[in-house]
Amino acid sequence: MTTTATDFQGRKPAIGKRRAGIAGLIALLGFSFANPAQAENVLEDLTYTAQPGGRVEVTMRFAEPVTVPQAFTTEAPPRIALDLADTRNALSQRRIEVGAGATSGITTVEAAGRTRVVVDLFRPASYETRINGKELVLSIAANVAGTTAAAAAAGSRNPTKTIASNSVELSNVDFRRGTDGEGRILVSFSGPGAAADLKQEGDKIVLDILNVKLPPSQAKRLDVLDFATPVQYIETRSRGAGVRIEISAKGPFEQLAYQTGNEYVVEVAPKRVDDKLAKNAEPVFNGSRVTFNFQDIPTRSVLQLIADVSDLNIVVADSVQGNVTLRLINVPWDQALHIVLRAKGLDQRKQGNVIWVAPQKEIADREQAIADARLQMEDKVELVSDYIPISYGNARDIAALLTKDVSSGQVGGSAGTGASGQSQQRGFMSKRGTVTYDDRTNTLLVSDTPDKVLEIRQLIAVLDRPVQQVLIESRIVIATDTFARELGVKFGISGGYEDNNGNVISTTGTATGTDRMSNLALSNRFGGGRGLPVFAPGSTAGTGGIAVPNLNDRLNINLPAASPAGSFGLAILGADYLLDLELSAAQNEGRGEVVSSPRVVTANQKEAVIKQGQEVAYVTFQNSGAGGTGTATVQFKEVVLELKVTPTITADDRVVLNLGVKKDAVNRYIDNPGGGQVPIIDKREINTSVLVDNGQTVVLGGVYEVEKRDDLTKVPFLGDVPILGNLFKKTGRTDTKAELLIFVTPRILSESLK
Repeated sequence: MTTTATDFQGRKPAIGKRRAGIAGLIALLGFSFANPAQAENVLEDLTYTAQPGGRVEVTMRFAEPVTVPQAFTTEAPPRIALDLADTRNALSQRRIEVGAGATSGITTVEAAGRTRVVVDLFRPASYETRINGKELVLSIAANVAGTTAAAAAAGSRNPTKTIASNSVELSNVDFRRGTDGEGRILVSFSGPGAAADLKQEGDKIVLDILNVKLPPSQAKRLDVLDFATPVQYIETRSRGAGVRIEISAKGPFEQLAYQTGNEYVVEVAPKRVDDKLAKNAEPVFNGSRVTFNFQDIPTRSVLQLIADVSDLNIVVADSVQGNVTLRLINVPWDQALHIVLRAKGLDQRKQGNVIWVAPQKEIADREQAIADARLQMEDKVELVSDYIPISYGNARDIAALLTKDVSSGQVGGSAGTGASGQSQQRGFMSKRGTVTYDDRTNTLLVSDTPDKVLEIRQLIAVLDRPVQQVLIESRIVIATDTFARELGVKFGISGGYEDNNGNVISTTGTATGTDRMSNLALSNRFGGGRGLPVFAPGSTAGTGGIAVPNLNDRLNINLPAASPAGSFGLAILGADYLLDLELSAAQNEGRGEVVSSPRVVTANQKEAVIKQGQEVAYVTFQNSGAGGTGTATVQFKEVVLELKVTPTITADDRVVLNLGVKKDAVNRYIDNPGGGQVPIIDKREINTSVLVDNGQTVVLGGVYEVEKRDDLTKVPFLGDVPILGNLFKKTGRTDTKAELLIFVTPRILSESLK
């Protein structure tokens, strides 16, 4: 598949022959022109610099100020090509090995007065170009990206590549069916400079266009099922500061994308069947039809007849012997050949228009001998050493990955041979390859064949990527609502009376009170007040030092509110009685809310823990023996707010969270029998695993507690009397509500594609 801004002649590439032609242009690295122009500039020097983040800058120096080059890219194989018109190549070295970031190497070639600079990539990557006088700088990103528009499109004079800005809008998304059954999606923009990232996710092709506005009228879904192409539907929607277009395709397909000016085109065609895979499938015959009717004819003669009919060159091995009887009427000649080969235990190998026919064992032995010779040649290839810096991973871990099939304690090195004596490969290394690492510089030291070293570099370029990071924000909300109401009463009747017969009658709340009241009555009698009320004005009560009972002794009912917010007291003093009454009431209402918001940033699949709180000290005692003094020990208990999380980013930009959230608080202290106090801790904790969209807030769980309590304290029977019974009872009501909610929001922190 090829992704290009324009091809060399300015035509749009297409699936099939045009795609192969573009790849052939790059592979050929040469040009032929009828009237070559005289070179006016000279490429004098080419250097590269590996920058942090895997970015590589290639600097080309010229003898004269450089003009805007023509640039295009391919995806299979991934390459960036710059064509420099009227430029001569003065570099002594044709190819420069890079091996950093996404860049493998740089090749320069001159033909017919033009110079082409080809950058080989490990994987497709975005790039930028800029011109500084006599220098042309090509900056290649390390990220996997879709095609970016060339810095210098045909006719452009801007020396730097234009990145899409918010001023560019998506104008239209259209669909066309090609002549070969391919589906063509045409994305139009209001201006140049849209940077697109094309990738395949299962049966979907995802096109992300950064920093491009999406008008509401273009946010739609196109159903293109009736066009009979691999494309089923096209959905366009906003995503962050850009636009995402999802193309759903059915069946095996291959894609091609290119950008020209204000238009980005994606072609999706049915995938051609690989010849190697077709060998295992049922053969399809389409040769011209023939009729054979032979009795006991030599096999070599039948093969000669088939060669005459098919216009192919058939070479038959000397070991092919024997006769065959055929009666085939109106069958394709290639089917007839297939039947003859199966009947005689033969096989064929085709190269161009020449077919070699021999017994199956003879062909298998020959191919095995070729494979053995190739393996023996690999054993004789001179080993090369390479030093591969690791940017984001750990050199020790990657070295273990490359040699994971090697026995413990050996990194690379000598692997044995199989039973047939053929060399074997261990891990990603060849038999003679070795790999070690330097912890100080985080560098791999590789020694192997050149092909293996290149393969390892390509593998490391894929593995050594910056790990995405996730910001996890959580909120723990504890809400409480309390209500309490209490009504109470104090009530007492006290009095004493002595009748004309000398009987003393007294009443009050306690025996102590009645004793005092009786003493008051006797005091009145001895004082000459016989027959008078105890509290009569003429009574001499109190003159003898006997006091009226105090309030607590006078109360018959003592059920006040525990913490009254207000009270009302009433006393009535008569000639021979004393009435005491106090009404008390209290009502409490409370609402509280505690919000805790821990947040933490961690790498993908790495556990992060954040906690805040205190360690509460308490004392415990251990007895040293019977009757001995206990030994005091101070211990500590954590009372913290803690967030423990391990995120895993999925392929569709969602996050799997393994979470542990804890919120402890000290409720109160209780006395320790041995002395001191120990805390009672309220624990709130949740441990769960949840799948969340990027930026979505999810409620992990909650606890809702409701407590209702009605209390009644009364004097039996008297408290049940209507209305008056309220003087003989105390009522209380308590309502408590507590709610715990835990919210979590994960956000993937990733750099925007450039």
